[in-house]
Amino acid sequence: MTKQIYVIGHKNPDTDSIASAIAYAELKKQLGQDGVSAAMAGTPNPQTRYILERLGIEAPLYLADVHPKVRDIINRRPVTAKADMPLKDALELFHRHSIRVLAVTDDEDVPLGVVSLLKLSEKYLVAGTDRRRGVDTSLRSLAACLDGSFLAGDPSDEVEHLHLFIGAMREELFTSRIDGYDPASLLIMTGDRPSIHLAAIEKNVRLLVVTGGMAVSSNLLERAGQAGVTVISTPHDTATATWLARLSMPLSCFVEPHFEKIGVSEPVEHLRLKLLHSGEPAVIVVEEDGSIAGVATKSSLLSPVPYSLILVDHNELAQAVPGADAVEILEVIDHHKLGNPPTNQPITFMVAPVGSTCTVVASLYRERGVEPEQRIAALLLAGILSDTVILKSPTTTARDREMTAWLETRAGLDHAEFGRDIFSSCSGFSAYGTPEEAIRADFKHFSAADTLFGVGQVEVVGFDEFHDLKDVLREALKRIRREHRLHLAGLMVTDIYTESTLFLVEGKNELAHVMGYPQVEPQLYELKGVMSRKKQMVPHLLKVLGAL
Repeated sequence: MTKQIYVIGHKNPDTDSIASAIAYAELKKQLGQDGVSAAMAGTPNPQTRYILERLGIEAPLYLADVHPKVRDIINRRPVTAKADMPLKDALELFHRHSIRVLAVTDDEDVPLGVVSLLKLSEKYLVAGTDRRRGVDTSLRSLAACLDGSFLAGDPSDEVEHLHLFIGAMREELFTSRIDGYDPASLLIMTGDRPSIHLAAIEKNVRLLVVTGGMAVSSNLLERAGQAGVTVISTPHDTATATWLARLSMPLSCFVEPHFEKIGVSEPVEHLRLKLLHSGEPAVIVVEEDGSIAGVATKSSLLSPVPYSLILVDHNELAQAVPGADAVEILEVIDHHKLGNPPTNQPITFMVAPVGSTCTVVASLYRERGVEPEQRIAALLLAGILSDTVILKSPTTTARDREMTAWLETRAGLDHAEFGRDIFSSCSGFSAYGTPEEAIRADFKHFSAADTLFGVGQVEVVGFDEFHDLKDVLREALKRIRREHRLHLAGLMVTDIYTESTLFLVEGKNELAHVMGYPQVEPQLYELKGVMSRKKQMVPHLLKVLGAL
């Protein structure tokens, strides 16, 4: 089966993140890569939704997390048995499938318990007089395991506790041996010994098994019928028949009703803890409806996860989809500072100092001689225009402008007009449900030594709406700061036409002494000429927080 590969951007994805994921996944497909899909680690913001709807492109698959789940590593075709299965058949299952634990289920495939080969051996071989003689079985199961036929009496499905005696001695000694036992619990097994047959019948034993296919006189069978003694004939010799009689016992006699259980949708880490600390050799995995999905053992933890990731527009695990640290990362395509995790194998790692990840992806299309389809070209163009604020951001490079020109001819769009449409259609706070949603939509976490901080950014046309919402936004930043235990939470409100930013900040009140920009009122700074969080705001905060 082809391993699934998800091309995915960061949490709180912006247009560049989603556009580059879609376009790079499409490039992989064009180059013949199977099993590649675009994904997103959060819901698209209003700007991205507008672009996708305008271009008629579906949003990528949403992945709330990629923590490996139990369903990803188990065999969904578990070996199971019913409680009435004879031990003989169960042992064949253990041998045929090379398993150590057998799940016992009801008619609805709901697990009733487990039978482990180790504990089965302990129970079957344990010493003790009654254990050596005791056989819990039904007459029907016993006859089936002995390949026997009923000469007198009828099959019964009721499990009975029988005491097994071998008639391999003189009649007098044999009779003395079975004295003291309830005749209704006696299973007498013997070969061609008519005297033993007669003694057993006269004793009114529950069952007489005649081995070796030996004949039993009609007279004795008639007397057995009158006495209510069941007689079974088996072609096996006495030694083999004795062994098979014990193997006719149903699994219900050996099942362990207390077992470890886990749902298919739980993280593999939960399974690991159960296997390592419960002392049980296996954990039963169940579907949502309670039916069995599989049997997990410690070897299951070695099963490869059936999907892997290609990260775009980020390379730090703090910004990645939850669970990315537990999944194989195949490639990174980005344009941010390095903060990448170590990998076990060499991977494609491409980080370029350009204004947009879409610039890097578009360059890969051109380098590999793949002509992007019109909608993909337009999507890549939108990603560049969004991240560079229509090529006005100081992060904009000559390569961004070069790829913008290359893409707009293939998309059939004028980049300036397309950019104005993008920003005018959904800029400002009104594009979001609440002011707090506007902050969270593009809020990223950073660290400076021991200081944790986060910065959101909203592009606007004029600051009037911001001033009306300023107090509400300040309270929202307080909540976000407490929720994420940040030392500082800030919001960049960037006017794309005046190319300036108002920075509202919560926390680190001493920031005013080292900020280096005018403080227009408490907790609010004016940053003329600042438009880029990545290239201007975050590097400046790292410097001033380091000074503090």
